[in-house]
Amino acid sequence: MLVQHEEARLKIIEIARGIFSHFGFKKTTMEEIAQATRKGKSSIYYYFNSKEDIFKAVVEKEAEEIQSELYKKISGVEDPVERLKIYITVRMRKINKLTNIYSALKSDYLSQFEFIEEIRKSYDRDEVKAVAGIIQDGIEKGKFTVDDPNLSAIAIVTAMKGLEIPIFVSKEHGNFEVRMNNLINFLFYGIVKR
Repeated sequence: MLVQHEEARLKIIEIARGIFSHFGFKKTTMEEIAQATRKGKSSIYYYFNSKEDIFKAVVEKEAEEIQSELYKKISGVEDPVERLKIYITVRMRKINKLTNIYSALKSDYLSQFEFIEEIRKSYDRDEVKAVAGIIQDGIEKGKFTVDDPNLSAIAIVTAMKGLEIPIFVSKEHGNFEVRMNNLINFLFYGIVKR
């Protein structure tokens, strides 16, 4: 019975994910979710207390997907420079595709919900920790010359966040790969001639 309950929850989350992606959180209704899942609204309320609970589950699932994909891509890479490049590229690509987590991380409207702020803080903390770990490994292997891995990680994460919209929306500076390479080169080598 517990397995069936979890399977039904996951199905609702997956279907709601598509609806939220298409219409956004604000315009999506419980009625639409119920219709798409071919369940009555009361059945949806059996699994979730509110639309906010469903959206939270959707965003958490997308955050898990990003973390899982990042771990999978960087886990076998020994070179910290290459690992950081892969981390940045995969992270930006996944955020671009997963519209619900992107909305949760960026939307002013959604920031009124306490759970969104918790997700943002948790996501930021995990991201800084992951990047700081890569930088620390690079310091130990003599690849990076950084005084404070945590501050450097905060700077890199902040740069990625700040460049999301220009990288995702702007088409005037080449395709995604070109823009990502430019970002990575700037983060790694800066603008000062050495």
